[in-house]
Amino acid sequence: MTDLSVAPVTVKFPHRSRRGILLGLSLPQLVLVSCTVALLLMTVLTTGLLGALALTPLWAAAGALVAVRRQGRSLIDWAPIVARYAQRRRSGQTAWLARPVTRPRQDGILHLPGSAAALTVVTPGDSANGAAAVHDPHRQTLTAVARVSSRAFALLDPATQNHNVTAWGRALAGVARTGHIASVQVLERTVPDSGDTLTRHWSQNGRPQAPVAGEIYSELVASAGPAAAPHETYLAVSLDLKAARRLIAQAGGGLPGAFTVMEQTTASIAQAARTAGLMVTGWLTAREIAAVIRTAYDPKALAALQQWSESGRAEADPAAAGPVVQVEEYDRLATDSARHATYWVENWPRTETGAGFLHSIMFTAGVRRTLSLIYVPQGLESALRDVQRKKAAIIADASERSRRGQVDREEDSVEYADIKTRERQLIAGHADVALTGLVTITAETDALLDAACAQIETAAVGAGVDLRRLLFQQPPAFTLAALPLARTDASTKYGLAA
Repeated sequence: MTDLSVAPVTVKFPHRSRRGILLGLSLPQLVLVSCTVALLLMTVLTTGLLGALALTPLWAAAGALVAVRRQGRSLIDWAPIVARYAQRRRSGQTAWLARPVTRPRQDGILHLPGSAAALTVVTPGDSANGAAAVHDPHRQTLTAVARVSSRAFALLDPATQNHNVTAWGRALAGVARTGHIASVQVLERTVPDSGDTLTRHWSQNGRPQAPVAGEIYSELVASAGPAAAPHETYLAVSLDLKAARRLIAQAGGGLPGAFTVMEQTTASIAQAARTAGLMVTGWLTAREIAAVIRTAYDPKALAALQQWSESGRAEADPAAAGPVVQVEEYDRLATDSARHATYWVENWPRTETGAGFLHSIMFTAGVRRTLSLIYVPQGLESALRDVQRKKAAIIADASERSRRGQVDREEDSVEYADIKTRERQLIAGHADVALTGLVTITAETDALLDAACAQIETAAVGAGVDLRRLLFQQPPAFTLAALPLARTDASTKYGLAA
């Protein structure tokens, strides 16, 4: 019997700081202001005020670069991002083409564009179920991917919702305390259904030869399958091989020892996920991981991959996991049969809201999208140092404004209160986890992509989240958001972490 007296759990996220290094200025802004002031002093000392007045356009340009903001960034902050894009465009690196095989390839290499080019999918020789993991030799990580299912959260009673949300928080806390988990990614996506699974079930269990009813059901199966848009959920766990060096050595060393540690870690995470109402239905094999990556780049390949597979699940050769062609534009990415646009969740709800606030984004009708939540555990000491640094910055900025006779900002008071709350939670023993949210929209044409993006942006307003389109950064953002690899390089490089 459902207990209607239980109130649904609510969540509230802290204020995202926009504070810079000094007086709200970021590093590029501070460097430009310092250089401009130094140049102004040298000009006044050497040529006098008339020389400084002659360079008025230069001072105005520097002021505009610092003061004028676009999409939350000043123009000088945009400069390195735009410069990198211009360099890629000038050197022809905005277009990536798969090369035909001209020499023997190393087994397991996924052949992905960009920074993921060196990723290799490996399978231990003693694996009973064929479970594989993605090895990153540069960042020294080993990532396992699981297929996850659950009951619809919105249909659960408030008591069960509260239990699942609390249990998931405890699961993340347990992951953070291990000390050797680099990141955890939850990826939920909609895919075009080829109807192959439904057709197989009908052919094996149905009676198409039955008079009248058999013909009607056959027509319904043929039309209903391709029109569906099933949801898939994956859980990716990335093991930090450097942090787990001691455990790996105790398990035998090398990749076999790393797989032993990974199996122990994934077993505990699967148990914690079950407590939170999530069912891990299986850890993916090398061919299944390749298929998930392949269908992210080329959604239309799903039908063929399912038909070729004996199990009915999409499988692909790891060597063919990447796209055939990828073309970068400043606000979107074109790959094989699809167009993609990736957004960053800049702000989460800052007022009390229901735990299912993402429902409107996840179930926007007629939109194919991928939602990725990336959790990066933070060490206790580093988290406390970060708290002290932010408190000192807020106090220093407040003192400087008081010295200048400026009024206090309520934003600073809210941010300081959030930091104090975080500090109390750390002292009480709670784990600290950095959260990054990314949404990738996928469509077949540019016009359909623009329409889908407008729908998602409208849904985000209702969900209480602020989405920002990642201009000039689409390829690394797509790799981070649409592929279940639990990577954090783009969030670190471009400052996307919440």
